[in-house]
Amino acid sequence: MSTKPTPTESAVPAPLPRRLTAAAALNALQGLALACFGVYMLYVGIAGAPDSPQQAETGGVTLLVLAALPLTAARGLLLGRRWSRGPAVITQVMSLPVALTLWSGGGALKTGSVFLALAAVAVLVLLVNPTATEALVRTAAGPGEQTR
Repeated sequence: MSTKPTPTESAVPAPLPRRLTAAAALNALQGLALACFGVYMLYVGIAGAPDSPQQAETGGVTLLVLAALPLTAARGLLLGRRWSRGPAVITQVMSLPVALTLWSGGGALKTGSVFLALAAVAVLVLLVNPTATEALVRTAAGPGEQTR
């Protein structure tokens, strides 16, 4: 028996569910927000007059490195990679305590904390959905292969 897919099996891959696309979009948005804040902190540390330039620069670099996690997860989800669920879930679980901390800050931070918490819960719900699980397992196994 041949393991090569027939032309009809490999012609058109099954589209990803909207749930995965939405989860990828929210992850990408979070990653872009982290990257923007990181660039801003670097700018303030280098060109501005912060209380501690070294702390601002370190914080900016840290945020840029942390932005890689949700951006990588978003790309993996869009490509239907099974491994991408882990980084996406980790990002959301880490976002919940951050949202709680922002809530205690008051003012505009409360609004940001609400959006962050809602996005984190939404992505978690989208990723644990059976449709998303099936799509990630299906794309990992390839067309026509059986999963265990």
